[in-house]
Amino acid sequence: MAGSAFKDGIAPGRLEPTQYAANFADLHPPLARHEALVEADRCYFCYDAPCMNACPTSIDIPMFIRQIATDNPMGAAETIFSQNILGGMCARVCPTETLCEEACVREEAEGKPVKIGQLQRYATDIAMEAGRQFFTRAEPTGKRIAVVGAGPAGLACAHRLAVKGHEVVVYDARPKAGGLNEYGIASYKTVDGFARAEVDYVTAIGGIAIELGQRLGESFSLDDLRARYDAVFLGIGLGGVNALKAEGEDAEGVRDAVDFIAELRQADDLSDVAVGRRVVVIGGGMTAIDAAVQAKLLGAEDLTICYRRGKQEMNASQFEQDLAASKGVTIRHWLSPRRVLTQGGKVVGLELEYMQLVDGRLTGLGHTMTIPCDQVFKAIGQTFEPRSAEGLALVGGRIETDGQGRTSREGIWAGGDCIVGGDDLTVTAVAQGRDAAESIHRFLAAAS
Repeated sequence: MAGSAFKDGIAPGRLEPTQYAANFADLHPPLARHEALVEADRCYFCYDAPCMNACPTSIDIPMFIRQIATDNPMGAAETIFSQNILGGMCARVCPTETLCEEACVREEAEGKPVKIGQLQRYATDIAMEAGRQFFTRAEPTGKRIAVVGAGPAGLACAHRLAVKGHEVVVYDARPKAGGLNEYGIASYKTVDGFARAEVDYVTAIGGIAIELGQRLGESFSLDDLRARYDAVFLGIGLGGVNALKAEGEDAEGVRDAVDFIAELRQADDLSDVAVGRRVVVIGGGMTAIDAAVQAKLLGAEDLTICYRRGKQEMNASQFEQDLAASKGVTIRHWLSPRRVLTQGGKVVGLELEYMQLVDGRLTGLGHTMTIPCDQVFKAIGQTFEPRSAEGLALVGGRIETDGQGRTSREGIWAGGDCIVGGDDLTVTAVAQGRDAAESIHRFLAAAS
């Protein structure tokens, strides 16, 4: 490790320049043709495939693997994209170890599932690199739909509507389209600008315009959109971040993990991203893992994740927890932050209280411990901003929808993290956007 790594405080350039590329290389390098054929041959091609039932987008997994096994990756890609137009990104970021691969019969029999995610990436990469489109637009319907949010739900909805012959305008508040895929995923999971390339691939169908820097509630209202469009889909994600509720959380050196990940994803030079020497991440989900691992890869020496509950309650998958451990991240359980310690307004430590379950309720034990640190990342969940859904029924602070994605207001649908049941997974958001598009299409057809 370079001598610069021993800088105190929060600083950029902790590593030698050549280390950044190595540290942030592709987490799962793509399969070569021979590797893909060998792996596909391991599939039992189950008739009642449990892997397919475990996929939120219901991709016909045995079918696309059989197509790869017969050296037909283009056919496999078509099978995948027919159900999940963002199949390339999902192949990279889906927690397949808790979805399709966990359900794989090979996993049950041998403890080694077929590498479904990597096979999916093999096929979709070939199709995308060739610019192969599998869909053609239907005759124009004359209908216009507004999609708010250019993330996975919005893009999936827009694509399916465009295929049906509708005109779609996608609005997004950020400078780039892609949503979570562009701003919220660890860099080593989606390298070489893949999120941008996927947006281009999705919109190449035609009939989709993207307007950036346009925020619902500021640039326009739901009433505006409903007056100008035949239907509206909301895929606006979660804009707020939960408070730490610890004394001193506004100190210099405390920041939201999602902002750190977004900064890193948009950095032209990773050596410009500042990180602490001793870092603590609060949380137990995928965002906590992504922030912790990337901070370690940027040169942080001591990296600790603190979670208020036990290991089994962590939302991050076992694979992600093991990944963090393999990178030198320490995960500590049953600790809840109570006070950020400062000196001269800057973080110097974090005081945490030991926790336990008492009659099913999380309870503090009354005694504490302190971890010295100069940076703290909050990864304790995001919140929905209700002003974005003015006039819509909310349940538990999120938009209420039915099984088709319809909200309480006619002509407005929603999907992704912003709705009740949204679970912070790209694949689930894609399924909800796709299914809402089908519902919108039926609604518009009935109104014609």
